Parts: sequence; structure tokens; C-alpha cells
Amino acid sequence: MAASNPFLNPEFHIRWSQLTADQVGDAVETAIARAQAAVAAIAARPLEGLTYENTFLALEHATEELTVTWGKVAHLQSVADAPALREAHNLMLPKVAAFQASVPLNAELWRRLKTFGESSAARDVTGIHRRFLEETMKDFRQAGADLPADKRARLETLQGELAQLTQQYSEHVLDATNAWQVVVEDEARLAGLPAHAKAAARHSAETKGRSGWRFTLHMPSLDPFMTYLEDDALRREMWTASAAVGAQAPHDNTALIGRILALRAEKAALLGYPHFADLVLERRMAKSGAQALAFIEDLRHRAASAFAQETAELEEFRAQQTQTARRRLAPWELAFWGEKLRRARYDFDEELLRPYFPMDRVIAGLFEIAGRVFGLKIVARERGEVETWHEEVTFYDVSDARGRHVGSFYADWHPREAKRGGAWMNYLVTGGPRADGSRAPHLGLICGNLTPPGGGKPALLTHNEVTTIFHEFGHLLHHLLGEVEIKSLNGVNVAWDFVELPSQLLENWAWEREGLDLFARHHATGEAIPAALFDKMIAARNFRSASVMMRQVAFAKLDLLLHMRTGEFAGALDVEPRLRAAIAECLVPTEPPAPTIVKRFTHVFADPVGYAAGYYSYKWAEVLDADAFTRFKREGVFNPGVGSAFVTHVLSRGNSADPAELYRAFMGRDPDLNALLQRSGLMPAA
Repeated sequence: MAASNPFLNPEFHIRWSQLTADQVGDAVETAIARAQAAVAAIAARPLEGLTYENTFLALEHATEELTVTWGKVAHLQSVADAPALREAHNLMLPKVAAFQASVPLNAELWRRLKTFGESSAARDVTGIHRRFLEETMKDFRQAGADLPADKRARLETLQGELAQLTQQYSEHVLDATNAWQVVVEDEARLAGLPAHAKAAARHSAETKGRSGWRFTLHMPSLDPFMTYLEDDALRREMWTASAAVGAQAPHDNTALIGRILALRAEKAALLGYPHFADLVLERRMAKSGAQALAFIEDLRHRAASAFAQETAELEEFRAQQTQTARRRLAPWELAFWGEKLRRARYDFDEELLRPYFPMDRVIAGLFEIAGRVFGLKIVARERGEVETWHEEVTFYDVSDARGRHVGSFYADWHPREAKRGGAWMNYLVTGGPRADGSRAPHLGLICGNLTPPGGGKPALLTHNEVTTIFHEFGHLLHHLLGEVEIKSLNGVNVAWDFVELPSQLLENWAWEREGLDLFARHHATGEAIPAALFDKMIAARNFRSASVMMRQVAFAKLDLLLHMRTGEFAGALDVEPRLRAAIAECLVPTEPPAPTIVKRFTHVFADPVGYAAGYYSYKWAEVLDADAFTRFKREGVFNPGVGSAFVTHVLSRGNSADPAELYRAFMGRDPDLNALLQRSGLMPAA
């Protein structure tokens, strides 16, 4: 069966209709067996005849089929979750994790790599291959290759358990999110809710055979509900349900968190690190947990005064509007009164922008910007011409200024119950330069949970959803434009505090008048955003910017403290009270106090590593993107020369060099933190 298994089919255009749950086990078992055989062959090579090609390069190729096969399985599980597929995925997950953990713990394999890596012949390996050799040696040492046999065995077991626990955490969040709904029968209770949100809720109810308006915890439903709905009791009901995700049986993540933290701490100790943060960050730009925490604390300190002022202003505003005494706001009041204050201060309702952002025009504008700045041409295939995993998914081909097919991608933008929340980019096939001088195309994907079409209107997006599309497309370009011969060093396989630079940089064009004018047109009239509305949008951009920054600082500090001071938290029956106290100065004071995000924090707990000890990366990369965009602002936001330089020095280079070196090559200097503070309105422009 393996020979014809569709998961093992190496064709560029994936036959999604053939990828069924019953094929998963055979495909993954076969791919693991082949990878094991390839690794065993390297590990059995005579020590006298070792070369770069039959050790390091052979290892690079040994696991490629498994990487691609498992990538298809994991992707399907994230966009088309179903009982049979989940069962097949979870059955194979520990086997894949065990194999991946076993490779750097294979003593004979490491003996061959180390022997060649420390030989005089290794000194003749240059360029990208030298980088790959050095990175692989570091990978193996950091994964425990130099440990004694008993510790290597424990590490292998630990990795498998972490894979299972983090998958369970992720499933709890998804299942708890899907399990809740509220159906409102009385339209009067929907006062304040924008028309598009009402139409979407009506459609949602109809799909379930219900009357009235149905709301869920998925973001396109939750956000407008919490921001605009006048009914305080309904907002409280939804907030209570959202805050309880991952915190109540049968989807309670409380025990899983303690176990995951304990295993991560044990892993770090086995490898000789004081805590998991230092293990994770040693080879990232921050270099250590202490430096990452110092960076976050610096941001907290710089934003603290403005944060306190914003909190007081919101409390005072609510008191004035309700003619009541000033008090702490309830958590379900924050977004609501924040929006009221923004409207009062700037006469700006973000919903007024939505008619100017029909999704098809946003996508077309994004592609036009990619053409002007990076010289790319992006063409959608006719529906049905290339198979996709769902009828809403679109397939695109991307070519560069030389007419080369650099890659293709799938785009899947609307929520479904079988699809995980959030927005993300991933890759399915890594192409790039071949040894014979030709180039293979890359294949990637971008997904989101954005406002769907409804009520006879196209999908009309919020500006935040527009920036989400730009963000994920930035990640995608990092993959598609990679020119790295070694696939494991291509594209987004970079230090995690560098990986967000391309994605966050792309968001800037969605704030520039020149960028918006390419696509922001009223869906009914074709009118551009009026100058007065644009001016209000820009004026309101930094509304409560200290609170926005402090929210990210809180997430990052929470993450770092959990992984630097694990002993204080992992042993507790419930990590929440102690953790909340530890980051209290970063939280908006509310009554009642809001729980932290820890029990639904999938960035940090839905993967054995993921963003664990690395959530600070978003702010770190925001410093990079704010600073890097100053070059575009200075030399022209559509300047193809600057765009070409960014491709040359960043997008095409992957992990072929130290990220600080790549950044300096583009900017000519190290990053300047002040660029972010100025963009956020927390520091006067120079």
C-alpha cells in the first residue's frame, strides 16, 4: 500500500481529496521506516571514509520525506479536524516525536558527524554548507548528543510525552471554543452591534437550524460582540465563557500546564541549562532568558506612566458617561468603553472603514504592492484547476521579475468549526536552488479566521483583519523567496525573534496612504477612503498604545517567568493565582480581576517548544520592523531598489547567516529601539 499512498506522493500539486484518515498510519510508518534506514546507513559508515556528502548532507536528505508527509497530516488536522483524522494524527504523533528526538540521540550517528565535523577536511567546507555543518553540530549538542546513554534515553521519552501533552492542550482549547454558543432571540438586545456582525450571527444561526442570532467564541464573532454590544449582561456572559476556555472540565488544561512546564525544566536540566528559557534562547538574537526579560522589562518601564494614565482616563470617561462614581472597570467593559472613548476623542468608528475593505480588493492590493516593491507577479488558478482541501481555498502561482516560478501557495481565510483558530502561515514543500543550477519552486499556505461574506455582501474586513492578511503574507514571502540550497535553513527556519520581521514589516503598507489607495475602495461605490476618515484612522492609531504594548509585555513576561522560574509555578495545583500576581503590574486593573491567558495560550503550550520562552519575539521583531521601515519611508515606500535589497539581504537568505548580520546588511547598522517607541506615540519623533 505504501507505494501508492497519496501522503507519500511527491507531486507538487497535492491530491487533497485522496488524503484520508485511513491512509495516515501507513504513510507515516513508511516514512519513519525509510528515514530510520537512511539514518542507520550514515551511522554505520566506516570512520575512515567520512565526507561532508555522506554525513551532514546525507542526514539533510534522510528525513525530508517524513517532514513533507507529516506536514500534510498536521496541516489537515488544523484545517479539517474530524474524529477519524484526529485519532490517526494522535496515534502517529508520539511515533514521529520519538523518531525526531532519537536522531540527535543516536550515539553512532553523532560519532560520525562529530568525527567529520572536527576533522581537517571539514575546514574545507565553505559558504552555506559551512553554516549548515556548524548549525547541525549545535543542534545535536543542544538536543543532548553528548549526554550519557541513560540521560539520552530519558530525553527521548520526555520529548514524546511533551508532544502528546501539548497536542492535548491544543485540542482542549479548540474543543472548548467550539463547545460554547449563545443564541439571542430578542433583536433589541443586539443594540450597538454593527450590521455585518448581526448578519453573520443570523447566518450562523441558520446554518444550525436555529432562529435568532448565534454568537460563538471565534474571533470574527467575539470581537464585535465585546466591542460594540450595549447589553452589559450579554458581554459578561461571553467574556466569562471566553475566560473559561481551557479552564473547565472536560477541557481543563490546568494539570497539563504544570506537567508541560516540569518536563521542559527537566529537559533543560538534563542538557546543563539553568532553565528552559536559556536552552531555547541561546541561539536566538536575545541569547538568554535574562536578556529577553530585561528587554521586556525595559519596554514595561517605558510604557508604565502612559499605561497608568490610559487606565485612569478610561475609568474617568466611563464615570462621566454614566454619571456614576469612578471605579475599576469590569473585564467585559474594557473593549466596549475603550471604543466609546476612541469615538469620542477622534470621532472615529473603525466600523466606518469596513466597507472600504472588501476581501477580494484587499488581496488584489496586497499583490499589487508585492509587485511594486518586490517585483512579484501573483496569479490565482481557476477554481477546480488545482485541488484544495476546501472549496473556499484559493491556489496562487508566484513568479519574480525574471519570470521564474518561485513558488505557489494556498489561501484559506474564513472560520470553520473543523479549523483551528487564529491566523498562520506554513510550508508544504521547500524548493530552492538545486545542485545542477536549476531551481525548484516552493509551496506554502496562509490561513486565517476572518469575517466571511454574508447578507448578500462580500467579506468586508476590519483594518485589523487587513493587517493580519499582510502579516501572514510576509511570512509566506520569507518562504517563497528563499534561495538557500540547504532546505532546513530556508525561509522561516530562522531564529524565532527574527522570524516576525518580514511579517510585521509588511503590515506597514496597510497604514500608508499610498498603500491603501491601491485597494481600499468602497465595495458599493468604488470610492477611496475619504481624507477626513483616513486622518482620523491615523490619529487613532496610537489610541491606548501603552495598553496595547503592555498587553504584549504581559504575555511575554508571563511566558518568560514560567520558563525561568518554573519551580515557583509548576508544583502548584493551579498556576494561575501565583502567575497573575507575578505580572500584576502589566495588567489593566479590573474588578473582578481577569484571569491570565495561561490556560488557552496556544502559542506557548500547543507545541513541545513553539513560542515557549519566545513570545517576547513579537516585540523584539517589532523593534526590527519599525526600524527597517524607516528606510522605506526615507527612500520611498514603493522603491523597488529598497524592496530588492530586503529580498537580497533578508527574504532570500533564511538562516544562511546570523540574523543580526542579515539585518545590518539591509540597514547598515544595528536596530534602533526608538523607532518603535516613536511609531507607538510613546516617544516624540526625532
